[in-house]
Amino acid sequence: MSTSKHLLFFDGVCVLCNHTVHFIHARDRQDVFLFAQLQGALARELLARQGKDAAALDGVYLLADRGSANERLLWKYAAVRFVLGQLGGPWKGLSVLMGVLPARVGDFFYDLVARNRYRLVGKYEQCALPPPALRRKFVADGE
Repeated sequence: MSTSKHLLFFDGVCVLCNHTVHFIHARDRQDVFLFAQLQGALARELLARQGKDAAALDGVYLLADRGSANERLLWKYAAVRFVLGQLGGPWKGLSVLMGVLPARVGDFFYDLVARNRYRLVGKYEQCALPPPALRRKFVADGE
């Protein structure tokens, strides 16, 4: 397991995305994940440096090993696999199993869910506020 912090950018109005953040937080035994909403200035700035448009809201983005020499941006299926691998236990096993799919096939299924997430699970009117226990894991704009 890595000791670096990983910054996960997610769609703050997406119900599925918010539940995913809670899922990760509850299983982050090594305390390696931080979170930021794609709708924030930090996401726009950091993703623009990587050639990505945060306003597109087309997927989850993960800045792995943030601030280290190994810093890299993962998105969609690759980001999901990385997160599961970092959670350890059975989730790491699932990550390994997901590795048998070619990335483009995994991204196809990821995109299918992402395109329909609001219709399937719902959408908040504005970005949801994290509960107090999770707030310390959120990176504010400018941090």
